[in-house]
Amino acid sequence: MGRMTATPASTPATHRPKRVLLAAPRGYCAGVDRAVIAVEKALEQYGAPIYVRHEIVHNKYVVQTLERKGAIFVDQATEVPPGNIVMFSAHGVAPTVHEEARQGRLATIDATCPLVTKVHKEAVRYADADFDILLIGHEGHEEVIGTSGEAPDHIQLVDGPEDVAKVEVRDPSKVVWLSQTTLSVDETMETVDALQEKFPQLVSPPSSDICYATQNRQTAIKELAGQAELVIVVGSKNSSNSIRMVEVAKQAGVPAAYLVDFASEIDEAWLEGVTTVGLSSGASVPDVLVEEVLAWLSERGYGDVEIVKTADESLTFSLPKELRNKDLRAEAAALLEE
Repeated sequence: MGRMTATPASTPATHRPKRVLLAAPRGYCAGVDRAVIAVEKALEQYGAPIYVRHEIVHNKYVVQTLERKGAIFVDQATEVPPGNIVMFSAHGVAPTVHEEARQGRLATIDATCPLVTKVHKEAVRYADADFDILLIGHEGHEEVIGTSGEAPDHIQLVDGPEDVAKVEVRDPSKVVWLSQTTLSVDETMETVDALQEKFPQLVSPPSSDICYATQNRQTAIKELAGQAELVIVVGSKNSSNSIRMVEVAKQAGVPAAYLVDFASEIDEAWLEGVTTVGLSSGASVPDVLVEEVLAWLSERGYGDVEIVKTADESLTFSLPKELRNKDLRAEAAALLEE
């Protein structure tokens, strides 16, 4: 990898032939880091297998790496044999899934990102106050399914501004909006603006539901997009926040932006006529994959790497409580005897 220099986000980088602008921050957020470490810690403490309901995070490389260590990913808790340990992913689950695990006599570890848990608690609180809850998010996304399950009788999904016209509520004075944590900030606010026009008394959540890491990565991508002819985002096709980063780059005016899991997926034709490549990664991407892309680009003459820093991130989350001072294998065995 070439020489790396820090470039303040507010200062235009001096033009150099064939350079890479590397976003900071990028990659793992605190919630993803916590979830991945939780699987590794569970395997270390209790040995394989550790079952995980759905992908622990939306990244192909991470899932494959954990599978090699002994994690088994399943679609539903009901697939796990009784007397085992099952972990819930960072995206969160509905209360019915916790009940399924109890019925299936499983010991559980809840690796839901605390920022997603915050949205769940907001949903419960507003449902208890008999509000209609308008959840801005993408239909079928695991996080949306989990949040909706907290108050299914009170929540309706709003999948973008085009959905607003069909929204109906019982009492326009008791309506609140919440959102999936991994959305585009700009698109979400466009939807909120449309909802507020329809429902002037619409209540906003106490603080933004879109997570800090999602916002920071989108801000960095906008900065790269203003200086590059090509933006590459490392991330998986089922990663909502990674997909949004590509969309944000295009909306910010970059001529071309692509999402790749691995360096091997980059098409050399993308580099034709390109002197500056912007590079970042989604919040569920380990930096080893970014390093591979940097090496790939360096081999093709893009050895000069400048870091474009737009924010500092220092937030960390403690591991799930079930991994502290608890013997889950013994608990699972006891459940079998009930």
